[in-house]
Amino acid sequence: MNAHRASVGLALALALSACGGRIVPVDGGYAPPTKVSGPSRPNRTPAAPPHGSGAQGQTIASGRSFDGRIQPATPLLATAVTVDPAATTAATAGVVPGPAIATLPINEAQAEAARQAFLTSCPGLMRRADASGLTRGADWQPACAAAAGVPRGGARAFFATYFEAVQVGDGRAFATGYYEPEIAASRDRRAGYEVPIYARPEDLIDVDLGQFSDALKGKKVRGRVQGSALVPYYDRAAIDRGAIQGRAPVLAWGADEAAVFFLQIQGSGRLRLPNGEIMRVGYDTQNGRDYTGIGALMKARGLLQPGQTSMQGIVAWLRAHPEEGRAIMEENKSFVFFRELDTPPVGAMGYVVNGGVSAAADVKYVPLGAPVFLSMDRQDATGLWVAQDTGGAIKGSNRFDTFWGAGPAAEATAGGMAARGTAFLLLPVGTLTRLPGALSGAAAGAPAQP
Repeated sequence: MNAHRASVGLALALALSACGGRIVPVDGGYAPPTKVSGPSRPNRTPAAPPHGSGAQGQTIASGRSFDGRIQPATPLLATAVTVDPAATTAATAGVVPGPAIATLPINEAQAEAARQAFLTSCPGLMRRADASGLTRGADWQPACAAAAGVPRGGARAFFATYFEAVQVGDGRAFATGYYEPEIAASRDRRAGYEVPIYARPEDLIDVDLGQFSDALKGKKVRGRVQGSALVPYYDRAAIDRGAIQGRAPVLAWGADEAAVFFLQIQGSGRLRLPNGEIMRVGYDTQNGRDYTGIGALMKARGLLQPGQTSMQGIVAWLRAHPEEGRAIMEENKSFVFFRELDTPPVGAMGYVVNGGVSAAADVKYVPLGAPVFLSMDRQDATGLWVAQDTGGAIKGSNRFDTFWGAGPAAEATAGGMAARGTAFLLLPVGTLTRLPGALSGAAAGAPAQP
């Protein structure tokens, strides 16, 4: 998914406030989709996957049941800790031992889905520098080697053998959801299809500030050249008023302004053309402006009544108040540009993401590709996930955005997802022993209510 995608759950609901792909649900997963983009990853050509299950282009049955309805669950307790408020990574927030993996309520179907997704992610896990400070590439090698040869029915035992559960910081988790939307669009502008879905503008410039100063390493800006100066790129309001006409190709024309706005929030989706064909688009880049969640604005202004603070409620309000709605949408200055796709949805790692299996996380707290066990107050969100994506609104310790695939069930589940509980990161056996002062960032105490 793209790195810009905002969460659909509470964050979408409140869109939305913090700040996908599309297919037919298959056992809670989905069949061939389009790319997903999570708020923080540019869409890139997927890297070659390892041999075996879960290879690029292959979807994975999630083993998870969901239909949008809330089934309450009781989260496991987190260990009470005191976390340094200045912590900015998992290593500085501190980690403490979690429960034995064999004791976690993981069924074999979910474990097998997670094993396949983990196996697909292994090349990236072993190659990428871990910004969380918890692991090194070589740490993952034994588990990755073993993942390729797990016998049928052996996935739960595989995780119990090769991983140990740890709690990062206070362990208190919050999970929202995202999905792959499908909207009506046309390749050509025609009556009823008037909303442009833009590709990357030719005058949009990416600047890696780290090339100019070591103090700015990791920082980037986007803008445009005006005379001899680099200035911020046009914001949403300017773009809506035609500022980039002739500067950016139009991939397609949407039929509904609110639907195109939410397509940008999701970061990818399927465009259903007038002849019934499907065109897949995914996140390419963004205009460099800060994201503002309109759901939070609408709630603060009293525009959303009780029961309306969901994605579906927000969209209904925007459609019922087109002029006022357009002004509110333009308060989110961020604007996403797409590219046409011919592959299933991929996440920040460049690998296919799967509904009910993949999740987005903050790379400063979770190594991309690592398995995570979420014990939440919702049954559908509880279980094993694999962190294969990132998102602009998905920041901080124990913050996750769960991906639900495509279709009505995925939309309903993601649109209403706002689960709380406890997160346990699964790391290679021996990580806790190796980490110097693993408890230094968090003073441990007794278990506490999440």
